[in-house]
Amino acid sequence: FNAPTIDKGPKLSAPLDEPYAEERRGNGMIFSQIYNSTSGINRLNQFIQAEPITKDLNPIHGTIQKMHARDTDAIVLCEDKCFRILANKDALFNADGSANVTSNQAVLGQAVPYAGEFGISKNPESFASYGFRAYFSDKNRGAVIRLSVDGITNIAEKGMTDFFNDNLKASTNIIGSYNDRKDLYNLTVDSLSTQWQNAFNISQTYQLNPDCNAGSITASLEGTTIFYTRKRH
Repeated sequence: FNAPTIDKGPKLSAPLDEPYAEERRGNGMIFSQIYNSTSGINRLNQFIQAEPITKDLNPIHGTIQKMHARDTDAIVLCEDKCFRILANKDALFNADGSANVTSNQAVLGQAVPYAGEFGISKNPESFASYGFRAYFSDKNRGAVIRLSVDGITNIAEKGMTDFFNDNLKASTNIIGSYNDRKDLYNLTVDSLSTQWQNAFNISQTYQLNPDCNAGSITASLEGTTIFYTRKRH
């Protein structure tokens, strides 16, 4: 191996100080080489470790649960924090906290946090987006978040704080969807707390639509779907 010349086809090996093992990096990202259909370049299977192809976030915010591309940036939702990662550009911050966007060769630039201590917990299935708005739930804080160009808004504070505080923590699967025809964000929880199951019991009197066949309901509700709209009536 240390000779001036090496024969053809020798097999060289060196033992490691520690046995290698799989590592799960819940707060890190890695990206491949470029893909360009116009010039016929496909290097998606190339991960060259000699180049800066990784981007790590502070592990104090929990693991990355959801990544979403919006415009020319990447929205990254951790368990306890939301970030906007600049793509193909970077940010230079001034002393007053304002930022100037500059050109950069890096694929992923500065990670800019959104104001507010909210994340997506461990329910990426609650995420839904339409246009420049994104919606998701934060089970750990009993909140439902709208992420728009003006930042983070907790829409649970529009009279639904108690409901989400109780029922998000009681649910396992929190599924979100968006109805673009009616401009509605739908959030389905698979389990209600005992208090809210009693509140929604069939023995209660509701002002239902006459076309609703309430007589077919034979048991209390275990889950429910809530709708949110930005329209004001």
